[in-house]
Amino acid sequence: MMQSTMTKSLNAPVFAVATFWLVIDGVFSYATRPITAWLSKKKFLVRVRLWVTSLGPYQSLALFAIPVITLEPAKPLSAYLLATGHFFSGAVIFITAEVLKLTVVERLFQLNKKKLLTIRLFSGGYAYWRGVIDFIESSRAWQASKRMVTKAAYWIDKIWSQLRPAYVR
Repeated sequence: MMQSTMTKSLNAPVFAVATFWLVIDGVFSYATRPITAWLSKKKFLVRVRLWVTSLGPYQSLALFAIPVITLEPAKPLSAYLLATGHFFSGAVIFITAEVLKLTVVERLFQLNKKKLLTIRLFSGGYAYWRGVIDFIESSRAWQASKRMVTKAAYWIDKIWSQLRPAYVR
């Protein structure tokens, strides 16, 4: 079947929005990994961890979907707030929802990855998503951005290590 001209003209904007969405998730994912690692070591979460790992594949999928379904709509809401001049509210909602979602989703995925990947549809979606992320991360633009962030982090760390003795006294 041939695609209509209208469908073809919508492909580029939809692809651009989807790519932007994935890049934002990827950037925030890097920022939330230390939080996830820190939370995984907390003793008060042992019972929660034991309960989560005791779930079957489909119960794990349902639990995994809850933060995605409840927090993902914050992105369009924050975009609306930003577009209507409510910059602070939009930014706070976006950052808070994104950090919460990625922290919880990342931890749930770490705990139940093997079970979730036994679900054929989830496994296929994960393979597709992983392929897109690998493609984006292999791009020259991503590599250049990653080098720039690494250099900036090194520069900030260097300055902070020089300033820290003055504040420690």
